[in-house]
Amino acid sequence: MKVGDLVRIKTTREPHGDEDRTGVITRMFEKKCWRTHKLGARVNWDLIDPEPHAEVLVNENVMSLPASQLKIL
Repeated sequence: MKVGDLVRIKTTREPHGDEDRTGVITRMFEKKCWRTHKLGARVNWDLIDPEPHAEVLVNENVMSLPASQLKIL
């Protein structure tokens, strides 16, 4: 995955439901992401490593998303 790739974003949250969205990657970076559904509500940043993320331009909005939620088209 690299800057300029066209990607599909799978959303499962309201208000978009299971709608598929398409966008262009504008920046790649790494950051930590605490997943409460797997790790619980008590955050401890020392337990996790940074993971790849991307800024994706969708329409006029820029979204920061984990690379695991993106699929290259």
